[in-house]
Amino acid sequence: MRLTGYAMRLSIFVGEDDTWHHKPLHHEIVTRARAAGLAGATVLRGCEGYGTSSTIHTTRLLSMTEDLPIMVIIIDTEDRVRAFLPELDELVGEGTVLLDEVEVLRYQGKPS
Repeated sequence: MRLTGYAMRLSIFVGEDDTWHHKPLHHEIVTRARAAGLAGATVLRGCEGYGTSSTIHTTRLLSMTEDLPIMVIIIDTEDRVRAFLPELDELVGEGTVLLDEVEVLRYQGKPS
């Protein structure tokens, strides 16, 4: 699917150690987003952060924890993103979800 113009960005913040049926939670979210036919998804791994527990998670040496922040970004039309939200209700036990309107500019490589 090609997406240009106004769309919705769904940003899901979870922890690296979060799982769904013994698999990484972020992988399950991406798998379900693809199955739902959403335009695109990307997973980003943070190097440091904290959430509701206020425990700082970091990659720095001598850290007590490495449950690093993970952000899954999904972009599609507003109606398709909102239709996907019930999937997150099932999957995400603790985390933060952001929705915001974005403008999509699609770039393609030059033909050789």
